Amino acid sequence: MTLIFDSKLLKIESFLLIKVPLDISKELSSRGLVMVKGTINDVDFKKTLEPDGKGSHWLEVDPLLYEKIGVEIGETISLRIEQTNEWIEPKVPEDMIHAIAQADVEDQWRSITVRSRWEWIRWVRSTKNINTRNKRIEVACSKLQKGDKNPCCFDASRCTVTEVSKSGVLVD
Repeated sequence: MTLIFDSKLLKIESFLLIKVPLDISKELSSRGLVMVKGTINDVDFKKTLEPDGKGSHWLEVDPLLYEKIGVEIGETISLRIEQTNEWIEPKVPEDMIHAIAQADVEDQWRSITVRSRWEWIRWVRSTKNINTRNKRIEVACSKLQKGDKNPCCFDASRCTVTEVSKSGVLVD
């Protein structure tokens, strides 16, 4: 199912992003992370929609996509999105890469689904506190050693990008 809507290009801190209207997000299968493909002003893209902590989603507009869509902050843009099960590999933070190697769990990391890798990364990055982050990386490695595939007790509907959220909710 293709979802069509207009939204504005926003800037929060150093992030360029597009909020998905609540009525459009409700058509998606999850309040958590969702992979979509589609177009922004007729420019093809494939990205994750991050939950906003309020029942909807948002997507980051990286510099290359920003250049291609050719709009300024605050301008309205047209989107066509379709949910997909073809997940793109997440960028694994350097501290996690190092810890996974040190814990010798690279094989287990590669054996879990791409979506599961996204969820581990989201759980780790959902705190600004470096001590908590380090503890989560340690726990993730321990759980991966035991064969766990996903983080436990994690509210997947919260925004985990701390630069643009407060207490798991996208800032306005």
